[in-house]
Amino acid sequence: MALRTKAQWWGVVLDAPDARELAHFYARLLGWTVFNESPGWADLAPSEQAGYNLAFATERSYVRPVWPPVEGAPQMSMHLDIQVDDLDEAVAHAAEAGAELASHQPQDNVRVMLDPAPPALPGRRVSRRRPAGGRTRR
Repeated sequence: MALRTKAQWWGVVLDAPDARELAHFYARLLGWTVFNESPGWADLAPSEQAGYNLAFATERSYVRPVWPPVEGAPQMSMHLDIQVDDLDEAVAHAAEAGAELASHQPQDNVRVMLDPAPPALPGRRVSRRRPAGGRTRR
C-alpha cells in the first residue's frame, strides 16, 4: 500500500505562543488561507483541496529558540525552506508580513528570517534561503 493516496493529506504542526496569530502571519507570507481556527489551533493551506497544510498549536510554555545557536539556550528543531524568484523582494515581503531579519546570515544566497512573536512571549526561527537553484529557505 502506498503511503500517500489522493484521499489523504499531510501537514506539519508548529507550536507557538499564539496559534492563530502565527497562522495569520504565514497566511500573509505565503498567500494561503486559514481554513480551521479555534482558540488553540489553526490550519492553513493554499486551498482546501491541496492535500497538505501547515497547522499551529498554542503552547503556553513555548520558549523561542535562539539563532544562531548558543550553548545552553533553546535550539531550533526545524526550519521551513521556501523557494523564491527574487530574494530581496521576498525578504521585504516577509518583513512587511511581520518577520524579522536575523542578525546572523549563514550564506550570501540565504536569508534567515524570524517569524513574529509577541515581545513578552517567545517565537520560532524562520529562515529564507536562495541557493544556486533559486530556492529559498524559511
